[in-house]
Amino acid sequence: MEKLFKLKAHGTTVRNELIGGTTTFLAMAYILAVNPSILSAAGMPAQAVFAATAVSAAFATMIMAFFANYPVVLASGMGLNAYFAYTVVPQLAAQGITDPWRVTLTAILMEGIIFILLSFVKFRETLVNKVPENLKLGISAGIGLFIVSVGLSGAEAIVPGSGTISTFGNIASPEVVLAFVGVLIIAVLTHYKINGAILIGIASTWIFGIIAELTGWYQLGEATGNISIIPDFSNYSPFAPLESMFSNTFCKFDFGYITVNPINFLVIVFAFLFVDLFDTVGTLIGVAHECNMLDENGELPKVGRALMADAVGTVSGAMLGTSTVTSYVESTTGVAAGGRTGLTALTSAVLFLLSLSLYPIFLAIPSFATAPALIFVGLLMMKNITKMKFDGDIADTVGGFFAIIMMPFTNSIANGIMFGIISWVILKVITGKIKDIHPIMWISFVLFAIRIITMVLGIAS
Repeated sequence: MEKLFKLKAHGTTVRNELIGGTTTFLAMAYILAVNPSILSAAGMPAQAVFAATAVSAAFATMIMAFFANYPVVLASGMGLNAYFAYTVVPQLAAQGITDPWRVTLTAILMEGIIFILLSFVKFRETLVNKVPENLKLGISAGIGLFIVSVGLSGAEAIVPGSGTISTFGNIASPEVVLAFVGVLIIAVLTHYKINGAILIGIASTWIFGIIAELTGWYQLGEATGNISIIPDFSNYSPFAPLESMFSNTFCKFDFGYITVNPINFLVIVFAFLFVDLFDTVGTLIGVAHECNMLDENGELPKVGRALMADAVGTVSGAMLGTSTVTSYVESTTGVAAGGRTGLTALTSAVLFLLSLSLYPIFLAIPSFATAPALIFVGLLMMKNITKMKFDGDIADTVGGFFAIIMMPFTNSIANGIMFGIISWVILKVITGKIKDIHPIMWISFVLFAIRIITMVLGIAS
Protein backbone atom coordinates (compact mmCIF):
# COMPACT_ATOMS: atom_id res chain seq x y z
CA MET A 1 0.00 0.00 0.00
CA GLU A 2 2.85 2.35 0.85
CA LYS A 3 4.53 1.84 -2.53
CA LEU A 4 1.28 2.22 -4.46
CA PHE A 5 -0.19 5.24 -2.69
CA LYS A 6 2.73 6.84 -0.78
CA LEU A 7 0.76 7.06 2.45
CA LYS A 8 3.58 8.44 4.63
CA ALA A 9 4.35 11.23 2.18
CA HIS A 10 0.70 12.28 2.38
CA GLY A 11 0.60 12.06 6.18
CA THR A 12 -2.02 9.33 6.33
CA THR A 13 -2.50 5.68 7.33
CA VAL A 14 -4.31 2.68 5.91
CA ARG A 15 -6.94 3.05 8.63
CA ASN A 16 -7.58 6.69 7.79
CA GLU A 17 -7.82 5.86 4.09
CA LEU A 18 -10.30 3.04 4.69
CA ILE A 19 -12.43 5.30 6.87
CA GLY A 20 -12.23 8.09 4.29
CA GLY A 21 -13.22 5.79 1.43
CA THR A 22 -16.10 4.28 3.36
CA THR A 23 -17.31 7.73 4.38
CA THR A 24 -17.25 9.00 0.79
CA PHE A 25 -19.10 5.92 -0.41
CA LEU A 26 -21.83 6.29 2.20
CA ALA A 27 -22.16 10.00 1.43
CA MET A 28 -22.80 9.27 -2.25
CA ALA A 29 -24.44 5.84 -2.04
CA TYR A 30 -27.72 7.60 -2.75
CA ILE A 31 -26.76 7.66 -6.44
CA LEU A 32 -27.33 3.88 -6.52
CA ALA A 33 -30.97 4.51 -5.70
CA VAL A 34 -31.53 7.87 -7.38
CA ASN A 35 -29.93 7.18 -10.76
CA PRO A 36 -32.04 4.08 -11.56
CA SER A 37 -35.14 6.00 -10.50
CA ILE A 38 -34.35 8.93 -12.80
CA LEU A 39 -33.17 6.99 -15.84
CA SER A 40 -36.03 4.49 -15.60
CA ALA A 41 -38.25 7.50 -16.40
CA ALA A 42 -36.42 7.54 -19.73
CA GLY A 43 -37.51 3.97 -20.41
CA MET A 44 -34.37 2.21 -19.16
CA PRO A 45 -34.63 -0.90 -16.92
CA ALA A 46 -33.96 0.14 -13.33
CA GLN A 47 -31.95 -2.96 -12.42
CA ALA A 48 -29.73 -2.52 -15.47
CA VAL A 49 -29.10 1.12 -14.59
CA PHE A 50 -28.32 0.15 -11.00
CA ALA A 51 -25.61 -2.24 -12.17
CA ALA A 52 -24.25 0.21 -14.74
CA THR A 53 -24.09 2.93 -12.09
CA ALA A 54 -22.17 0.74 -9.64
CA VAL A 55 -19.77 -0.83 -12.14
CA SER A 56 -18.93 2.41 -13.99
CA ALA A 57 -18.37 4.20 -10.68
CA ALA A 58 -16.02 1.44 -9.50
CA PHE A 59 -14.11 1.33 -12.80
CA ALA A 60 -13.62 5.09 -13.11
CA THR A 61 -12.72 5.44 -9.43
CA MET A 62 -10.09 2.70 -9.69
CA ILE A 63 -8.47 4.59 -12.56
CA MET A 64 -8.47 7.69 -10.35
CA ALA A 65 -6.92 5.68 -7.51
CA PHE A 66 -4.09 4.00 -9.40
CA PHE A 67 -3.44 6.51 -12.18
CA ALA A 68 -3.78 9.81 -10.28
CA ASN A 69 -3.56 8.73 -6.61
CA TYR A 70 -6.29 11.19 -5.63
CA PRO A 71 -9.02 10.62 -3.00
CA VAL A 72 -11.68 11.51 -5.56
CA VAL A 73 -14.61 9.19 -6.30
CA LEU A 74 -16.60 9.23 -9.53
CA ALA A 75 -20.14 8.16 -10.43
CA SER A 76 -23.06 9.12 -12.65
CA GLY A 77 -23.54 12.85 -12.16
CA MET A 78 -26.63 14.35 -10.60
CA GLY A 79 -28.18 17.03 -12.79
CA LEU A 80 -26.68 15.39 -15.86
CA ASN A 81 -28.92 12.35 -15.32
CA ALA A 82 -31.94 14.61 -14.94
CA TYR A 83 -31.05 16.41 -18.18
CA PHE A 84 -30.76 12.96 -19.79
CA ALA A 85 -34.17 11.73 -18.65
CA TYR A 86 -36.32 14.84 -18.51
CA THR A 87 -34.98 17.00 -21.34
CA VAL A 88 -33.11 15.07 -24.03
CA VAL A 89 -35.16 11.87 -24.08
CA PRO A 90 -38.57 13.61 -24.25
CA GLN A 91 -37.30 15.85 -27.09
CA LEU A 92 -36.11 12.83 -29.04
CA ALA A 93 -39.32 10.93 -28.30
CA ALA A 94 -41.30 13.86 -29.68
CA GLN A 95 -39.39 13.39 -32.94
CA GLY A 96 -40.64 9.83 -33.14
CA ILE A 97 -37.36 8.20 -32.11
CA THR A 98 -37.75 4.67 -30.76
CA ASP A 99 -35.79 4.08 -27.54
CA PRO A 100 -34.44 7.65 -27.44
CA TRP A 101 -32.24 6.76 -24.48
CA ARG A 102 -29.99 4.88 -26.91
CA VAL A 103 -29.34 8.10 -28.86
CA THR A 104 -28.62 9.89 -25.59
CA LEU A 105 -26.11 7.22 -24.54
CA THR A 106 -24.45 7.70 -27.94
CA ALA A 107 -24.12 11.43 -27.24
CA ILE A 108 -22.52 10.66 -23.87
CA LEU A 109 -20.10 8.27 -25.58
CA MET A 110 -19.08 11.07 -27.96
CA GLU A 111 -18.71 13.46 -25.02
CA GLY A 112 -16.35 11.04 -23.29
CA ILE A 113 -14.24 10.59 -26.41
CA ILE A 114 -13.95 14.37 -26.82
CA PHE A 115 -12.89 14.63 -23.18
CA ILE A 116 -10.15 12.05 -23.74
CA LEU A 117 -8.85 14.10 -26.67
CA LEU A 118 -8.99 17.31 -24.61
CA SER A 119 -7.06 15.56 -21.85
CA PHE A 120 -4.31 14.56 -24.29
CA VAL A 121 -3.83 18.19 -25.34
CA LYS A 122 -3.95 19.24 -21.66
CA PHE A 123 -6.81 21.72 -22.17
CA ARG A 124 -8.62 20.74 -18.98
CA GLU A 125 -5.36 20.39 -17.05
CA THR A 126 -4.31 23.93 -17.95
CA LEU A 127 -7.78 25.21 -17.08
CA VAL A 128 -7.56 23.80 -13.55
CA ASN A 129 -4.08 25.20 -12.94
CA LYS A 130 -4.58 28.66 -14.48
CA VAL A 131 -7.79 29.59 -12.67
CA PRO A 132 -6.84 32.58 -10.40
CA GLU A 133 -6.31 31.82 -6.71
CA ASN A 134 -9.26 33.91 -5.51
CA LEU A 135 -11.50 32.10 -7.98
CA LYS A 136 -10.23 28.73 -6.76
CA LEU A 137 -10.98 29.68 -3.17
CA GLY A 138 -14.38 31.07 -4.13
CA ILE A 139 -15.20 27.89 -6.06
CA SER A 140 -14.24 25.77 -3.06
CA ALA A 141 -16.38 27.86 -0.69
CA GLY A 142 -19.23 27.87 -3.21
CA ILE A 143 -19.13 24.09 -3.42
CA GLY A 144 -19.35 24.08 0.36
CA LEU A 145 -22.58 26.06 0.25
CA PHE A 146 -23.81 23.93 -2.64
CA ILE A 147 -23.41 20.64 -0.77
CA VAL A 148 -24.98 22.16 2.34
CA SER A 149 -28.06 22.91 0.24
CA VAL A 150 -28.00 19.34 -1.09
CA GLY A 151 -27.83 18.01 2.45
CA LEU A 152 -30.59 20.27 3.75
CA SER A 153 -32.82 19.33 0.81
CA GLY A 154 -32.14 15.63 1.36
CA ALA A 155 -33.24 15.99 4.96
CA GLU A 156 -36.25 18.08 3.88
CA ALA A 157 -35.01 20.86 6.14
CA ILE A 158 -35.53 23.22 3.21
CA VAL A 159 -38.40 22.81 0.77
CA PRO A 160 -39.87 24.90 -2.08
CA GLY A 161 -41.79 27.79 -0.62
CA SER A 162 -45.00 29.54 -1.60
CA GLY A 163 -43.92 32.90 -2.95
CA THR A 164 -40.30 32.21 -1.96
CA ILE A 165 -37.49 30.19 -3.50
CA SER A 166 -37.37 27.95 -0.46
CA THR A 167 -38.58 27.78 3.10
CA PHE A 168 -38.02 25.73 6.23
CA GLY A 169 -39.45 22.21 6.23
CA ASN A 170 -41.41 20.48 8.97
CA ILE A 171 -39.25 20.97 12.05
CA ALA A 172 -41.00 18.09 13.84
CA SER A 173 -40.38 15.56 11.06
CA PRO A 174 -37.96 12.71 11.83
CA GLU A 175 -35.90 13.61 8.75
CA VAL A 176 -35.18 17.14 9.98
CA VAL A 177 -34.72 16.18 13.63
CA LEU A 178 -32.43 13.23 12.96
CA ALA A 179 -30.34 15.14 10.40
CA PHE A 180 -29.79 17.90 12.98
CA VAL A 181 -28.88 15.30 15.62
CA GLY A 182 -26.44 13.75 13.14
CA VAL A 183 -24.69 17.10 12.62
CA LEU A 184 -24.34 17.52 16.38
CA ILE A 185 -22.91 14.00 16.71
CA ILE A 186 -20.29 14.74 14.05
CA ALA A 187 -19.48 18.09 15.67
CA VAL A 188 -18.97 16.56 19.12
CA LEU A 189 -16.84 13.71 17.78
CA THR A 190 -14.78 16.20 15.76
CA HIS A 191 -14.25 18.33 18.86
CA TYR A 192 -12.82 15.32 20.70
CA LYS A 193 -10.72 14.41 17.62
CA ILE A 194 -12.30 11.00 17.17
CA ASN A 195 -11.34 9.46 13.82
CA GLY A 196 -14.23 8.58 11.53
CA ALA A 197 -16.53 11.20 13.05
CA ILE A 198 -18.42 11.72 9.80
CA LEU A 199 -18.83 7.98 9.16
CA ILE A 200 -20.08 7.46 12.71
CA GLY A 201 -22.50 10.36 12.20
CA ILE A 202 -23.97 8.77 9.07
CA ALA A 203 -24.31 5.34 10.71
CA SER A 204 -25.81 6.77 13.90
CA THR A 205 -28.38 8.84 12.02
CA TRP A 206 -29.40 5.78 9.97
CA ILE A 207 -29.77 3.63 13.11
CA PHE A 208 -31.90 6.32 14.76
CA GLY A 209 -33.96 6.39 11.57
CA ILE A 210 -34.56 2.64 11.77
CA ILE A 211 -35.67 3.04 15.39
CA ALA A 212 -37.98 5.87 14.29
CA GLU A 213 -39.53 3.59 11.67
CA LEU A 214 -40.00 0.70 14.12
CA THR A 215 -41.68 3.00 16.65
CA GLY A 216 -43.95 4.57 14.03
CA TRP A 217 -42.45 8.07 14.11
CA TYR A 218 -41.01 7.69 10.60
CA GLN A 219 -44.20 6.77 8.78
CA LEU A 220 -44.29 4.89 5.49
CA GLY A 221 -46.80 5.03 2.66
CA GLU A 222 -48.03 7.19 -0.21
CA ALA A 223 -49.18 9.96 2.12
CA THR A 224 -45.63 10.62 3.33
CA GLY A 225 -43.76 9.42 0.26
CA ASN A 226 -41.43 7.46 2.57
CA ILE A 227 -40.22 3.95 1.93
CA SER A 228 -38.68 1.61 4.48
CA ILE A 229 -35.09 2.30 5.46
CA ILE A 230 -34.74 -1.24 6.82
CA PRO A 231 -32.89 -3.51 4.34
CA ASP A 232 -35.25 -5.87 2.51
CA PHE A 233 -33.80 -9.15 1.21
CA SER A 234 -37.08 -10.67 0.02
CA ASN A 235 -36.88 -11.97 -3.58
CA TYR A 236 -33.15 -11.46 -3.39
CA SER A 237 -31.00 -12.33 -6.42
CA PRO A 238 -27.37 -11.09 -6.25
CA PHE A 239 -26.71 -11.32 -9.99
CA ALA A 240 -30.01 -9.92 -11.24
CA PRO A 241 -28.70 -6.35 -11.80
CA LEU A 242 -25.69 -7.53 -13.83
CA GLU A 243 -27.79 -9.89 -15.91
CA SER A 244 -30.22 -7.08 -16.69
CA MET A 245 -27.39 -4.69 -17.62
CA PHE A 246 -25.73 -7.04 -20.12
CA SER A 247 -29.10 -7.94 -21.63
CA ASN A 248 -30.67 -4.49 -21.87
CA THR A 249 -28.20 -1.59 -21.84
CA PHE A 250 -24.67 -2.78 -22.61
CA CYS A 251 -23.41 -1.00 -25.77
CA LYS A 252 -26.97 -0.23 -26.91
CA PHE A 253 -25.98 2.76 -29.03
CA ASP A 254 -27.92 4.33 -31.90
CA PHE A 255 -25.55 5.98 -34.39
CA GLY A 256 -28.22 6.30 -37.08
CA TYR A 257 -29.63 9.48 -35.54
CA ILE A 258 -26.33 11.33 -36.14
CA THR A 259 -26.66 11.10 -39.93
CA VAL A 260 -30.28 12.29 -39.87
CA ASN A 261 -30.01 15.14 -37.32
CA PRO A 262 -26.30 16.04 -36.94
CA ILE A 263 -26.87 19.59 -35.62
CA ASN A 264 -29.31 18.55 -32.93
CA PHE A 265 -27.00 15.72 -31.93
CA LEU A 266 -24.09 18.15 -31.57
CA VAL A 267 -26.21 20.42 -29.33
CA ILE A 268 -26.95 17.43 -27.07
CA VAL A 269 -23.27 16.49 -26.94
CA PHE A 270 -22.28 20.10 -26.20
CA ALA A 271 -24.72 20.38 -23.30
CA PHE A 272 -23.35 17.25 -21.62
CA LEU A 273 -19.77 18.25 -22.44
CA PHE A 274 -20.11 21.75 -21.07
CA VAL A 275 -21.68 20.95 -17.71
CA ASP A 276 -19.40 17.98 -17.05
CA LEU A 277 -16.27 19.92 -17.99
CA PHE A 278 -16.72 22.65 -15.42
CA ASP A 279 -18.42 20.53 -12.76
CA THR A 280 -15.34 18.30 -12.77
CA VAL A 281 -12.94 21.25 -12.67
CA GLY A 282 -14.86 22.78 -9.76
CA THR A 283 -14.94 19.51 -7.84
CA LEU A 284 -11.20 18.87 -8.27
CA ILE A 285 -10.37 22.38 -7.13
CA GLY A 286 -12.64 22.01 -4.10
CA VAL A 287 -11.19 18.64 -3.07
CA ALA A 288 -7.63 19.87 -3.71
CA HIS A 289 -8.09 22.80 -1.35
CA GLU A 290 -9.66 20.59 1.29
CA CYS A 291 -6.71 18.17 1.48
CA ASN A 292 -3.93 20.63 0.56
CA MET A 293 -3.00 18.98 -2.75
CA LEU A 294 -2.06 22.24 -4.48
CA ASP A 295 1.65 22.93 -4.90
CA GLU A 296 3.54 26.16 -4.07
CA ASN A 297 2.30 27.70 -7.32
CA GLY A 298 -1.32 26.96 -6.47
CA GLU A 299 -1.48 24.27 -9.15
CA LEU A 300 -2.76 20.72 -8.91
CA PRO A 301 -0.08 18.11 -9.67
CA LYS A 302 -1.08 15.22 -11.95
CA VAL A 303 -4.44 16.84 -12.60
CA GLY A 304 -4.28 15.55 -16.17
CA ARG A 305 -4.44 12.00 -14.87
CA ALA A 306 -7.46 12.82 -12.72
CA LEU A 307 -9.23 14.36 -15.70
CA MET A 308 -8.39 11.33 -17.85
CA ALA A 309 -10.02 9.09 -15.25
CA ASP A 310 -13.14 11.23 -15.53
CA ALA A 311 -13.12 10.99 -19.35
CA VAL A 312 -12.58 7.22 -19.46
CA GLY A 313 -15.28 6.83 -16.81
CA THR A 314 -17.76 8.66 -19.01
CA VAL A 315 -16.99 6.38 -21.97
CA SER A 316 -17.32 3.24 -19.85
CA GLY A 317 -20.54 4.52 -18.29
CA ALA A 318 -22.08 5.09 -21.72
CA MET A 319 -21.06 1.57 -22.78
CA LEU A 320 -22.56 0.01 -19.66
CA GLY A 321 -25.74 2.08 -19.81
CA THR A 322 -25.70 5.11 -17.56
CA SER A 323 -25.46 8.89 -17.81
CA THR A 324 -22.23 10.93 -17.65
CA VAL A 325 -19.72 9.76 -15.04
CA THR A 326 -18.08 12.65 -13.23
CA SER A 327 -16.04 13.47 -10.12
CA TYR A 328 -18.21 13.80 -7.03
CA VAL A 329 -18.09 16.72 -4.65
CA GLU A 330 -19.03 14.26 -1.87
CA SER A 331 -15.39 13.16 -2.08
CA THR A 332 -14.75 15.99 0.36
CA THR A 333 -16.54 13.98 3.08
CA GLY A 334 -13.87 11.31 2.81
CA VAL A 335 -11.13 13.93 2.82
CA ALA A 336 -12.61 15.49 5.96
CA ALA A 337 -12.64 12.00 7.53
CA GLY A 338 -8.91 11.59 6.91
CA GLY A 339 -8.57 10.33 3.31
CA ARG A 340 -5.63 11.74 1.38
CA THR A 341 -4.63 9.29 -1.37
CA GLY A 342 -5.93 6.94 -4.02
CA LEU A 343 -6.46 4.28 -1.36
CA THR A 344 -9.48 6.30 -0.25
CA ALA A 345 -10.82 6.15 -3.81
CA LEU A 346 -10.00 2.45 -4.13
CA THR A 347 -11.95 1.72 -0.93
CA SER A 348 -15.00 3.48 -2.35
CA ALA A 349 -14.59 1.61 -5.65
CA VAL A 350 -14.57 -1.76 -3.90
CA LEU A 351 -17.68 -0.81 -1.94
CA PHE A 352 -19.43 0.12 -5.18
CA LEU A 353 -18.69 -3.39 -6.48
CA LEU A 354 -19.85 -4.98 -3.22
CA SER A 355 -23.07 -3.01 -3.50
CA LEU A 356 -24.01 -5.16 -6.49
CA SER A 357 -24.64 -8.14 -4.23
CA LEU A 358 -25.62 -6.21 -1.12
CA TYR A 359 -27.80 -3.62 -2.80
CA PRO A 360 -30.74 -4.06 -0.39
CA ILE A 361 -28.51 -2.65 2.38
CA PHE A 362 -27.05 0.27 0.47
CA LEU A 363 -30.35 1.27 -1.10
CA ALA A 364 -31.83 1.46 2.40
CA ILE A 365 -29.59 4.34 3.54
CA PRO A 366 -31.85 7.42 3.45
CA SER A 367 -30.78 10.85 2.29
CA PHE A 368 -31.41 12.34 5.75
CA ALA A 369 -28.68 10.01 7.10
CA THR A 370 -26.07 11.32 4.67
CA ALA A 371 -27.25 14.92 5.09
CA PRO A 372 -25.24 15.52 8.31
CA ALA A 373 -22.02 14.61 6.48
CA LEU A 374 -22.75 16.99 3.62
CA ILE A 375 -23.74 19.82 5.96
CA PHE A 376 -20.68 19.45 8.16
CA VAL A 377 -18.27 19.21 5.24
CA GLY A 378 -19.90 22.30 3.75
CA LEU A 379 -19.08 24.06 6.99
CA LEU A 380 -15.44 22.97 6.71
CA MET A 381 -15.15 24.11 3.10
CA MET A 382 -16.54 27.55 3.92
CA LYS A 383 -13.30 28.33 5.78
CA ASN A 384 -11.71 29.02 2.39
CA ILE A 385 -13.48 32.39 2.40
CA THR A 386 -11.05 33.49 5.12
CA LYS A 387 -8.15 32.95 2.67
CA MET A 388 -9.69 35.11 -0.05
CA LYS A 389 -8.48 38.64 -0.70
CA PHE A 390 -11.34 41.12 -0.76
CA ASP A 391 -9.26 44.31 -0.73
CA GLY A 392 -7.04 43.66 -3.75
CA ASP A 393 -7.80 43.31 -7.45
CA ILE A 394 -11.51 43.98 -8.05
CA ALA A 395 -11.68 41.24 -10.72
CA ASP A 396 -10.40 38.66 -8.23
CA THR A 397 -12.82 39.90 -5.59
CA VAL A 398 -15.95 39.94 -7.73
CA GLY A 399 -15.05 36.75 -9.61
CA GLY A 400 -14.59 34.83 -6.37
CA PHE A 401 -17.79 36.31 -4.93
CA PHE A 402 -19.88 35.23 -7.92
CA ALA A 403 -18.39 31.74 -7.74
CA ILE A 404 -19.53 31.52 -4.12
CA ILE A 405 -23.09 32.76 -4.45
CA MET A 406 -24.16 31.37 -7.81
CA MET A 407 -23.53 27.71 -7.00
CA PRO A 408 -26.10 27.32 -4.21
CA PHE A 409 -28.54 29.88 -5.60
CA THR A 410 -28.67 28.35 -9.10
CA ASN A 411 -28.12 24.79 -7.86
CA SER A 412 -25.19 24.34 -10.23
CA ILE A 413 -21.43 24.18 -9.74
CA ALA A 414 -20.95 24.96 -13.43
CA ASN A 415 -23.01 28.16 -13.17
CA GLY A 416 -20.87 29.38 -10.29
CA ILE A 417 -17.72 28.88 -12.33
CA MET A 418 -19.39 30.49 -15.36
CA PHE A 419 -20.31 33.72 -13.58
CA GLY A 420 -16.97 33.78 -11.76
CA ILE A 421 -14.88 33.50 -14.92
CA ILE A 422 -17.02 35.81 -17.07
CA SER A 423 -17.04 38.58 -14.47
CA TRP A 424 -13.29 38.12 -13.86
CA VAL A 425 -12.38 38.44 -17.55
CA ILE A 426 -14.67 41.43 -18.15
CA LEU A 427 -13.32 43.31 -15.13
CA LYS A 428 -9.72 42.55 -16.09
CA VAL A 429 -10.36 44.09 -19.51
CA ILE A 430 -12.17 47.15 -18.12
CA THR A 431 -9.49 47.82 -15.49
CA GLY A 432 -6.70 47.67 -18.07
CA LYS A 433 -5.17 44.38 -16.93
CA ILE A 434 -5.79 42.41 -20.08
CA LYS A 435 -2.25 41.03 -19.98
CA ASP A 436 -3.15 39.12 -16.82
CA ILE A 437 -5.64 36.98 -18.74
CA HIS A 438 -4.17 33.60 -19.64
CA PRO A 439 -5.24 32.20 -23.05
CA ILE A 440 -7.05 29.36 -21.30
CA MET A 441 -9.20 31.90 -19.45
CA TRP A 442 -10.06 33.52 -22.79
CA ILE A 443 -11.11 30.12 -24.17
CA SER A 444 -13.22 29.50 -21.07
CA PHE A 445 -14.79 32.94 -21.45
CA VAL A 446 -15.75 32.22 -25.06
CA LEU A 447 -17.18 28.81 -24.12
CA PHE A 448 -19.30 30.38 -21.40
CA ALA A 449 -20.44 33.13 -23.76
CA ILE A 450 -21.57 30.46 -26.22
CA ARG A 451 -23.30 28.66 -23.38
CA ILE A 452 -25.21 31.81 -22.40
CA ILE A 453 -26.25 32.39 -26.03
CA THR A 454 -27.64 28.84 -26.30
CA MET A 455 -29.55 29.39 -23.05
CA VAL A 456 -30.99 32.70 -24.27
CA LEU A 457 -32.04 31.15 -27.58
CA GLY A 458 -33.61 28.20 -25.75
CA ILE A 459 -31.34 25.71 -27.50
CA ALA A 460 -30.08 24.36 -24.17
CA SER A 461 -30.97 24.69 -20.52
